[in-house]
Amino acid sequence: MARRDNDPPMRARVPADVERKDALLFGCTFRQLTILTVAGLLIYTAWMALNPIVAPLAFLIGAIPVAGVAFVLAVGRHDGIDMDAWLWHAIRYRRAPRRLAPTTGPVTAAPAWVQTTTGRGDKLPLPAPLRLPAKGITADGLVDLGPDGTTALVSASTVAFGLRSAGEQNGLVAGFGRWLNSLDAPVQIVVRAQRVDLTTVADRIHDLAPTLPHPALEQAALSHVAFLDDLAAQRELLHRQVTLAFRDQRGAGHTLHRAWHAVRALAACEVTATVLDSPNTAATLAGCLDPTGPPPPVGVAPDGAVIHGATGREGEQW
Repeated sequence: MARRDNDPPMRARVPADVERKDALLFGCTFRQLTILTVAGLLIYTAWMALNPIVAPLAFLIGAIPVAGVAFVLAVGRHDGIDMDAWLWHAIRYRRAPRRLAPTTGPVTAAPAWVQTTTGRGDKLPLPAPLRLPAKGITADGLVDLGPDGTTALVSASTVAFGLRSAGEQNGLVAGFGRWLNSLDAPVQIVVRAQRVDLTTVADRIHDLAPTLPHPALEQAALSHVAFLDDLAAQRELLHRQVTLAFRDQRGAGHTLHRAWHAVRALAACEVTATVLDSPNTAATLAGCLDPTGPPPPVGVAPDGAVIHGATGREGEQW
């Protein structure tokens, strides 16, 4: 990558409404026009049916709330989501079961001797089966999605972009742009921020400081421990984990090929990427499902692995 410090930084204008949908008529999108048209047809049909028996003023008073609701559904947004989609998700959430159980078949009722009532005497409903999109993790580290194909996870490092010169920044942006232009299928980039606890590191340094060969080294180690404690007390340290997800329905070979192609392409912009194997894929998914939980233990064999006994010095197994 050519590094020229005298190059001006690359600049591009990004519109603020880059995610805005295309307007078809009167500044309204297809979804908005559909909602308003359906509401108008319903009001017109009701007027044609009630015209002989209902006064126009009374019908107008009754039609105003209906038109207002349709207008709010068409143009309203809640938390960045269209109001009609937000209401649809709210209805699905209210109707969905609250208790789910991981099972492959229907959930059977508990035996009669099991307490299945609340303190008020109400009978607890049976949990519904938990249906996850992932069927499992293959030996190659791919997430099996069943009929939806497979997904490969790639762990990517970050780049200190702000500390680079203008020429280096232009080279990084150009390399990343070449990878984006080479994509022929959707890719999901997930950036997770996790809190960093320095207590374990500080305690380990404090315990090993007396074993250092010189008192000056011990004093330096204890000074570093004080620095870590002060840093943890005054700032909230975060560690950012970048994960790329490649999904493909053409087979596991195509999925792995896309993942390894991303590893080679991102190396051009100084991003160290690694295709995750089966244990690391399971640990990444577990961390996403439980962000506040403790990190998974290191060195634990994956599910289904055959564990052999270790051999001691004299040949015995333990």
